[in-house]
Amino acid sequence: MLETILKDLGLGYKLLFVIFVAVTGFIVSKLIRFFMTRVLKRSADKLNVDPTNYNFLKNAVSFLIFITVVIIIFYSIPELKSLGVSLLASAGILAAILGFASQQAFSNIISGIFIVIFKPFRVGDYIKIGDLNFGNVEDITLRHTVIRNPENRRVIIPNSVISSETILNSTISDPRICSFLEIGISYASSIDLASRIMQEEALAHPNFMDNRTEEEIKDNLHPVCVRVIQLAESSVVLRAYIWAETSGNAFTMKCDLFKSIKERFDREGVEIPFPHRTVYIKQNN
Repeated sequence: MLETILKDLGLGYKLLFVIFVAVTGFIVSKLIRFFMTRVLKRSADKLNVDPTNYNFLKNAVSFLIFITVVIIIFYSIPELKSLGVSLLASAGILAAILGFASQQAFSNIISGIFIVIFKPFRVGDYIKIGDLNFGNVEDITLRHTVIRNPENRRVIIPNSVISSETILNSTISDPRICSFLEIGISYASSIDLASRIMQEEALAHPNFMDNRTEEEIKDNLHPVCVRVIQLAESSVVLRAYIWAETSGNAFTMKCDLFKSIKERFDREGVEIPFPHRTVYIKQNN
């Protein structure tokens, strides 16, 4: 319909139509960039990342609008339609090749946009990706996320990989950590004595945090809960629930407590069982 109308108009009206479409595309591009800037800035503030990391996304939107304007102009003006079809046909093969080659890159970008929108983690959060990669988030870009692991190495993970993995975030809403300290004692050892030693050593550690509620304090519950969680083949497994303010403090405290509790067990006669093997030697007469 539009092509039929423009076909009967003069060159001047066609030129006005081109100007109108170009100006409309420019205004739409500016409006979309304005709203995207506001949304991305708020998301970047929450993620603690540089909002300039997402300039590529705004430029990509402007480019798509520009392409749309050009297509509308070429297909609406009969004199340009045949030329436009030839150009698009020749460019289609190149676009298909580039699209296939950049498929993974676009997947990372889309995953980066989802991270901006849904905010599963922020810069500074301690996270675990899958079963192997864990540490503090240092940077988030549209393509990848940088994690600093406990060895001070940087793990650069594509956003598409993160989107397909389970994310364990230790600090997204509450940085406090309840660490499970599990130790097995022999069946001949006193459970009460071992539990008391574990509680005393945990309370003495500087990283320990009393996480009891007011009701639990009134009920005189112990700050460190110790429970028997398993009657194993050769040991009684005790688990102490110890709280710390951060995951880093919890890890340090757990390592220190393994050492101090082992030393107390040795001094006070609590046995930690270890595997025994009986070997029979058969002698032929």
